[in-house]
Amino acid sequence: MTVKPPSPPPLSDELERLLRRLRLPYIRKAAPEVIATARAQRWEPAEVLKVLLAEEAQGRDQATIRTRRRASGLPAGKTFDAWEPEKSVIPPQTQTALRTLEWLDRAEVLVVCGPSGSGKSHFIEALGHLAIDNGRTVTWHTLETLAQLFRRHRADDSIHKAIGKLIRTDLILIDDVGLLPVSAEAAEALFRVVDAAYEKRSIALSSNIHPSGFDELMPKTLATATVERLLHHAHVIVTDGQDSYRLAQATAGKGVRPLT
Repeated sequence: MTVKPPSPPPLSDELERLLRRLRLPYIRKAAPEVIATARAQRWEPAEVLKVLLAEEAQGRDQATIRTRRRASGLPAGKTFDAWEPEKSVIPPQTQTALRTLEWLDRAEVLVVCGPSGSGKSHFIEALGHLAIDNGRTVTWHTLETLAQLFRRHRADDSIHKAIGKLIRTDLILIDDVGLLPVSAEAAEALFRVVDAAYEKRSIALSSNIHPSGFDELMPKTLATATVERLLHHAHVIVTDGQDSYRLAQATAGKGVRPLT
């Protein structure tokens, strides 16, 4: 039978009040156990202070990451924990270089284009989650959600304000371009975002077609203006020749849990 160790004594009411007043919730949570450990191991006062401040800093960092992840709109689950790098046609050295996130500091663009099911969305979304874990801000959109954003702000003529807020994030993800027909509003939204972010913020875009074919999706003049800004400082990855992950999993019976 396992005997649980006794719980450390609670903090005094006065100390509780002070920590609440100073808004130090993570120190307040960790302090009873840290103080008990410090007494038992005869820590120096400076060591106790360091451990408590580290708990507060770590707690705040994790809370910030959770807040940024919620605000990003990123779909859950598509992280590098579930990514299988050896099954991707993206060269290993390219995957490694992109995962350093150094290209964000240079406001460069990433375009991943290829057929459906070749891991495009998973890769750029995993980069988005990685960026958040490393202290960056991220926002995720499809062309449809961009069009919805513009419709909301067109009514009160606050589009410029909405764009300004959007490009304050370190990385803008635009997913699944070319998968569905592109409305006039969506085409305009894409151009405005690409134009506003040009040489200021990084964009990672996944597309079923190469950007050189965007004139099939939107008016030629708008497509040309969008593509020249998008590709000027871009890393372009083509996933042609990549078998569909989804079809491969379905064929292998890995798309669902076995029925029992």
